[in-house]
Amino acid sequence: MIRTLHVQPPFDELRALAAAASTDDPELRDAVAAIVRDVAARGDDAVVEYTRRFDRLEVADVSALRVGRDEMEEAARAIEPELLASLRRAAANIRDFHERQRESGFLDLHPDGTVLGQRVAPLRRVGIYVPGGRAAYPSSVLMNAIPAHVAGVDEIAMVSPAPGGEMLPVVLAAAHVAGVHEVLRIGGAQAVAALAYGTQTIGRVDKIVGPGNKWVAEAKRQVFGQVDIDMVAGPSEILVIADEHADPVHVAADLIGQAEHDPDAIAWLVTPSAALAARVPAELERLLERNPRRDVARAALEANGALIVVPDLAAAAAVADLRAPEHLELLVAEPLALAGRIRNAGAIFLGAFSPEPMGDYFAGPNHVLPTGGTARFASPLGVYDFVKRTSLIGYSPERLRAHAADVVRLAESEGLHGHAEAVRVRMG
Repeated sequence: MIRTLHVQPPFDELRALAAAASTDDPELRDAVAAIVRDVAARGDDAVVEYTRRFDRLEVADVSALRVGRDEMEEAARAIEPELLASLRRAAANIRDFHERQRESGFLDLHPDGTVLGQRVAPLRRVGIYVPGGRAAYPSSVLMNAIPAHVAGVDEIAMVSPAPGGEMLPVVLAAAHVAGVHEVLRIGGAQAVAALAYGTQTIGRVDKIVGPGNKWVAEAKRQVFGQVDIDMVAGPSEILVIADEHADPVHVAADLIGQAEHDPDAIAWLVTPSAALAARVPAELERLLERNPRRDVARAALEANGALIVVPDLAAAAAVADLRAPEHLELLVAEPLALAGRIRNAGAIFLGAFSPEPMGDYFAGPNHVLPTGGTARFASPLGVYDFVKRTSLIGYSPERLRAHAADVVRLAESEGLHGHAEAVRVRMG
C-alpha cells in the first residue's frame, strides 16, 4: 500500500518526491480569470449569479447573503454547551499565543533632532475564507480571525459557501467567538474577487487569508497585487521522524491523520529503524479499517506516502530540511535537540505526546502553515500578517548638511540629476 525506501545522503532519489507538483492548470486559470473579471465589472449582480449557479442558492440580492451578528450569537447559543466551551478555550489559547507576536515599532531620536523610526499599524479591513458545504471548519475561523483581531484590524469579513443557504451553526459560533464583524454566504472564486475588488455592497479588503479548493487558491493567486494574500496553499503534509523507541501505532495514526484530508495529501515517515518501518504498514491497515475516510486516506498513502529508512537521525533531519514539510513530528528520545538541527518546517511537534491535531485545534500556534516546500522561506500565519510597517525619516538641518555630499554623489552616479538637486537647493 505504502512504498518503503532505503536511502543514503545526498538523497537524490527523494528530490523528485520532495518537489512540489505544478499547480498551473490553464483551463482552471482561464475559468477563474473570467469569474474574477466579471465580478470586478458587474459587482453584486455577478456575485448573485455565480452563487445561484455554483451553490444552488436563489437570492434577489447580496443583502440576502449576509449573516447578521444576531444569527452568529444565536448559533453560539444553539450548539452544544460543551462544544461552545471547547471553542472558547481554544480561542483563548490562540489569542494568548498570538498576543506575544505584537510589534510596537521604534523611534530613534538623535541629539541633533533627527528622527528615524518604524511605525507598525494594522490593516483596515481583511477577508477570511472558510471552506463550507458538507464540511465544518470552525478551527479555520479561529486561526484566521483571531490573529487579525489581536493585530487590531478594524473590520474582519468572513466568506464561506453555503450550498442550499444554510451555514453550519458551529462555524457561525466560531465566528462569534473569534470576533468576526461580517459574514457572507458566498464562496469560490467569486467570493475572492468580491473581497479583492469590492462590489456595490461588499467592501473591498486589504488582504485575503484562509484555505480553499483549487478555484479559491487560483483566485487568490490572480488577485494578489490588487490585495495581499497569505499564501497559495497546497495539499496538507506531514513528515514524522521516529527513532527505534517510537510506537508504530502512533506513527500510523499520525500519517493517517494527514492522509485523510485529501487524496493529494503527503505523509512520510523517516526513521533510522528498519524494524519500525516494517511494523508500520500493518498498523496502517488496522487503523484504516475503522476510519470513515479510509478511501481518501488510502489513496493519499498509496500515491504520496513513504516509509523512508535512513542511516541515522542526522540524515533524518537532512531529509526534513529537503522536504520542508508543513507539519513535522519528532517521535524521538530528545525531540528538542533534534529540532535544533532542522531549519525548514512550518510547525514542529515535539515528542510522543504532541500529536499534530493539538496544533490544528487547541495548543495556540497557528495551523495555517506553509505547504509545498515553501517552509524554506515562509512562516505560519500570525499577527505580523495583519499589520504593515511605515518608515519615518525626519532630518535636522545639521544632519542634512553632513550627509548632503554623499547623497548628491550617489544620485549623480545613477544619472538622477533631480534627486541630487533636491538636496543641493537646501544647502543655500
